[in-house]
Amino acid sequence: MPEFKLLDNRLKFEGRITTVYESDFLAPNGEQITREITRHPGAVCVVPIVESEVVMIRQFRPAIGGYLFEIPAGKRDIDGESPDITAHRELQEEVGLSTNNLVELAQFYNSPGFCDEFSYCYMALDCEDVTDDRQGLEEEFMTIERIGMSDALTLVTSGEIVDAKTIIGLSLALQYLNGR
Repeated sequence: MPEFKLLDNRLKFEGRITTVYESDFLAPNGEQITREITRHPGAVCVVPIVESEVVMIRQFRPAIGGYLFEIPAGKRDIDGESPDITAHRELQEEVGLSTNNLVELAQFYNSPGFCDEFSYCYMALDCEDVTDDRQGLEEEFMTIERIGMSDALTLVTSGEIVDAKTIIGLSLALQYLNGR
């Protein structure tokens, strides 16, 4: 592949979650390009299956100014914590579930056109109820709902579920479960 060479990184914004840089690259043809790049610590998402239902949340998302129907997820914001441990932590925090049967479904970049956020997607089987540990106002006011897997995919095709990680997770979980 032709090589793009990083020439310069200028910090433009440093927040609690993300950092934004303005970066200059030298293209293979000798032209220089400048791009804004958002750095993110990464995330996990989990498709929790209880009996024949998936446990989902409706949570307010400030970036879109409304609620999204989605699978539990969270940032990889603890240094040195492995993605599977983060998944276990988020599963308990958000929906009060624990599992010893966590299956990795996929790894993916969320929006590589401007951001380096990298996600790990899991499915949690054989879940048991535990005390939840909600963090922050959005989680305090979210609701937890259990729906059948086939109903979840219908909500994707109807447009009620529009969250990318949720669409990816539900699709891959159904594929995994049908292949058993």
